[in-house]
Amino acid sequence: MGKNPFSFRRPSIRRRRPKSTTSPQSPPPPPTIEAASSSSHPHPSTDNLIGGGGVGAPGKGKKKAYGARLWMRFDTSGVSELVEFDKSMIIKRASIPARDLRILGPVFSHSSTILAREKAMVVNLEFIKALVTAEEVLILDPLQQEVLQFVDQLRLQLPHRSAYKTRGAGTGDVNDSETHVSTGGQWLPVPEAMEGLQCELPFEFQVLEIALEVVCLFLDKSVAELERDAYPVLDELARNVSTKNLEHVRSLKSNLTRLLARVQKVRDEIEHLLDDNEDMANLYLTRKWIKNQQSEALSGAAASNSITTILPRIPRLGSNRSGSMVSSSHNLDDNDVEDLEMLLEAYFMQLDGTRNKILSVREYIDDTEDYVNIQLDNQRNELIQLQLTLTIASFAIAIETLIAGWFGMNIPYTWNHVDGIFDIFVGCITAGSVLIFLLILGYARWKKLLGS
Repeated sequence: MGKNPFSFRRPSIRRRRPKSTTSPQSPPPPPTIEAASSSSHPHPSTDNLIGGGGVGAPGKGKKKAYGARLWMRFDTSGVSELVEFDKSMIIKRASIPARDLRILGPVFSHSSTILAREKAMVVNLEFIKALVTAEEVLILDPLQQEVLQFVDQLRLQLPHRSAYKTRGAGTGDVNDSETHVSTGGQWLPVPEAMEGLQCELPFEFQVLEIALEVVCLFLDKSVAELERDAYPVLDELARNVSTKNLEHVRSLKSNLTRLLARVQKVRDEIEHLLDDNEDMANLYLTRKWIKNQQSEALSGAAASNSITTILPRIPRLGSNRSGSMVSSSHNLDDNDVEDLEMLLEAYFMQLDGTRNKILSVREYIDDTEDYVNIQLDNQRNELIQLQLTLTIASFAIAIETLIAGWFGMNIPYTWNHVDGIFDIFVGCITAGSVLIFLLILGYARWKKLLGS
């Protein structure tokens, strides 16, 4: 009877082993199919805007790929769409190492980093986490409240800058009545020359400029709110030192310290880039992209021994690249970082001004605390003086009590039966006590132990 159960269990175990080995392998195919379906549309059409097919495609009867996160993609013309990419697809699409994605993770949520890679720029500025290439920008978690402002600015500014760059490049070959000025190989109308200085920036610098602008405005707004709340609380504390007012100032100082640290991180990152020309040169993704395209075109021409076959290909290096960019690419200098340096210096000065505002608020808090401490010290000194005066009075009264205690004992004296001796005795010892009190008090004032 004891062997029968084992004889039945062994075949059942053998039959279950194939199921246990095959069942863990069945779930992986859906993520692979999902990744393939997402990667099959790397360049969406202009009809896929925000709220378009970027989100709806993965949700139609298909499971979400494991580890996939929501991204928003913008191309050079400002066309946007919502997509879902997993870690491997992002690494392959942006050509970045896997460790760079940790910078965009929640661990470094309040850090500020701008890294340059071979084909992409990793941007982590406060709430903005993006991967920028020469042709597109991928924004992580675009539906957050803070990131929506950055998304709106990209949607508003990128189409205008792209249209202006294309229009500025096209007018170089047309004989019109407008006067043009040359700016580094690009011909721009004179009335729009100042605007063209920003529009001629590469796509990655346009995105970086918009990101810095949004972050600086957000920090300025935070500092303005801090100033609006700080000064009334500090003035109230100066008038009335209470536990409630001290708690408000403590909360204010903690918020100020956190805000100063956030501003300082962004400022230090920009300062680090300004101090190193090599790091700034690596941020020129369009320059490296054009050189790679030209080197591929020249290598293809050398293989076919036909130079004429590459001439039609050069103007089509990018979907929104103008002919002026190609013409200026012949004079590219890897050491020329003047455009990026001017861009970073402008926002460095703005962040420095924001930092000075925070420091001024902190100085006002320190001054208020010093004033409050002076008030408390003054009150403490007055209490000490009062305590010293009461101690002198207690000492004088103690002497009078001691004398009265001596004569209160049953000791025979010859003048105990003298009429009116009690009043004379009490008056004398009281006058003596008052005299002792005045002498000690005068000595304390002479030694400046008590206020005048």
